[in-house]
Amino acid sequence: MSNDAHGSSVASQNPSNVTSVRSDVQPSAQPGTVRPIGLYAISGLAALDRKLIALESVRGYLAQVDPKTNNTTILNGLHAAEWVGASGLAATNDAIWFAKGRSVFKCDRAHGTSSSHPNPLQLSAPVEFTQLPYPANGIALDETKVYVSCEKSGYIHVFDQASGKPVKKIAQPGVGTENLVVEEDALWVCDRAEQTVFCLDLETGKVRFSALTPFGSPTGIAFYPQESGKSVCYLSYADEEAYIRDDPNAADPLQLTLRDRTFIHPLFIHHIPETKQTLSNGYLIELSYVEEMLPLEELSLSGAEWRIALPADTPRQKVRLVEAIGHPFTEEIQDGQRVAVFKFDHIAPYQAGLVGWRALIEMYSIKYNLSPEDVEESPMLSEDFQANYLIDDDELSMDTPIIQAAAKAAAGTETNILRKMLRIRNYVYDQLSYGIQPRIDTPDIALARGTGSCGEYVGVLLALARLNGIACRTIGRYKCPQFPEKKNLPLEPDFNHVWLEFYVPGIGWLPMESNVDDVIDQGPYPTRFFMGLSWYHTELGKGISFAKFKAKGWPDHVSLGDFAINHIRFTILEELNPEESYSQSTTN
Repeated sequence: MSNDAHGSSVASQNPSNVTSVRSDVQPSAQPGTVRPIGLYAISGLAALDRKLIALESVRGYLAQVDPKTNNTTILNGLHAAEWVGASGLAATNDAIWFAKGRSVFKCDRAHGTSSSHPNPLQLSAPVEFTQLPYPANGIALDETKVYVSCEKSGYIHVFDQASGKPVKKIAQPGVGTENLVVEEDALWVCDRAEQTVFCLDLETGKVRFSALTPFGSPTGIAFYPQESGKSVCYLSYADEEAYIRDDPNAADPLQLTLRDRTFIHPLFIHHIPETKQTLSNGYLIELSYVEEMLPLEELSLSGAEWRIALPADTPRQKVRLVEAIGHPFTEEIQDGQRVAVFKFDHIAPYQAGLVGWRALIEMYSIKYNLSPEDVEESPMLSEDFQANYLIDDDELSMDTPIIQAAAKAAAGTETNILRKMLRIRNYVYDQLSYGIQPRIDTPDIALARGTGSCGEYVGVLLALARLNGIACRTIGRYKCPQFPEKKNLPLEPDFNHVWLEFYVPGIGWLPMESNVDDVIDQGPYPTRFFMGLSWYHTELGKGISFAKFKAKGWPDHVSLGDFAINHIRFTILEELNPEESYSQSTTN
C-alpha cells in the first residue's frame, strides 16, 4: 500500500491517540442508576420522605430505596401477599395509593415509629377507592383529584379525591401501559410500549412535549427532590435479560437463559420550545469504522479512491473528534454530508491494510413535538427538493402497478403532511412483517412477498412517500449496542441498520424509523420513533452512499465486499445530560 495520500491527513496515526481520545472524559457527578436489592420487577414508583418508594409486583413488596446507597427496606413484610400483582403507585404524607386488577386502593398512613415494627411507614389495611371496567395501571394525585390510567380503555380516568366520583377522562397519549405522576402544573405519563415520557397539561390533557427513555420497558415515574431544591425525574424499568449460566452438573455447562432485571435511572430532559425539540439522556461514544483489505482474487489497482461517510453533526448528534485509522484521509462535503476520502497511488495484488476512521460523538435521544396543526400552512416543496427527493433514484419501482396502487391506498385523501406520512407508515406496517432476507429486493417484490428487512421497509416507505409528494431520503448505517451500563468495553453491532428522514417545508428534515415500531399485528403502533430517534442511532451519510470505491483496473464482477471486510466498534464512555451540554455549548 502506498503511503502517499493526496492532501493532508486529518489526524496523526500514532496509536497513542486511542488514549488521548479518552483523556478528556471526566467522571460525572450527576445522579446515576439505582439498583434496589431483592426486587424483581418494579411496577410503580413514588418519592416520599427523601426516599424512593418502589412497588414490586412479583413478591408484592412495597420497598423504600435510598437512591444514594441502594439501601432497600421492605415496608409491608407482614402483608406483602396482598400486594402481589399490584401496579401503579402514588404517595402522600397521609396515604399510599396503588392499583390491583380493576380496583384502586388507598392505605392510610400512621405517623410515628412502632417499637415492634420500626419501619417508617405504618399503613392501614387497603380500602377500595374506586373500580374501573378494565384493569387499572398507573395512579397520580394532585390536591383534589386522582388520575388512573387504563390501557384497555385508552383513557386516563380522573376522579374527585374526596367523593370518589368520576370527573373527566383524558385520552392516553401512547398505546401501552402507562404510569403517572403529577409534578407542579403538569401530568407526567410514562408509557412502557412507547418508551416515552409525555408531559401533559393538567387541565386540558394536551401533550406539551415528550421525551424518549434511555432504556426499554419503563414501568414507573417519580420526581425526587434534591437538597438543591431541584427535582430529579426517576424512572423504574423492568424486563428480562439474557445471560450465560454456568451449570457444572450439565453436559454442556454454559447455558443461555433469562433473568429478571429491574432498576431505577434518572431521565434527563432538555426541551427547546422554539424548535419543538426535546432531547433526553445521551452518551459520549467512541465509534470506529475500519475496512480490512482482504481481496479474494489478484488485483493490481492504481489511482484508487475510497470514500467513507463520516458521522454527521445534527440537532441530536455532535461530533467532537475524527481521526484516521491505518491511512490518512482528506475530508470533503458531499451533498451537505461529511465524507472521508482515502487515496492510493497503487494497491498491489493481495496487499493487506486497514482503512478507516475513529470518532468521538455525543449522541442523544430526540423527539420532535410537532402536531398536524403546526404544519397545516406549510409552503410548497421547492423545485430543487422535488428534483432530488421525489424521483426514483435507487430502484424504488415507483412505476410498477403494485407500488402505485399502494401509494394511493396508503395516503387516501389525506393532505396534511404529518398525517399523510403517518398513514403511509401504518399502511406499510400493516402490509409487511419483519424478516431478514439474503438480499435486498426492490419495493414491488418486498410488498408482494409481505416480509422485509429494514432496508426493504425503507425502500417501500420511500417509494410510497415520494409518489405522494413527500421528500424523503435514507439515513443511518449502524446502531450502538443498547448496553449503556457496559461502559469502556468494546461493543460490536450484529447488523447494519437504515431508516429515513422526511422533509416538511418550513420545518426541516424529520427522522422516522423503518420497521422498529412494527411490533403489534395490525396496530395500534407506537409512535416513539415517528419524528424521534434514540441515543443509540448513529447518523452517517444522509442521502448519500455510505462507502464507495473506484480504481483503474477494477473488474466489473468484483464487489467491495470481495475486496474488504469491515470492523465496527462502539465504546460507551460516559452518560450525558443534554441540559448541561446545551448550556455549556451556548456559553462557549
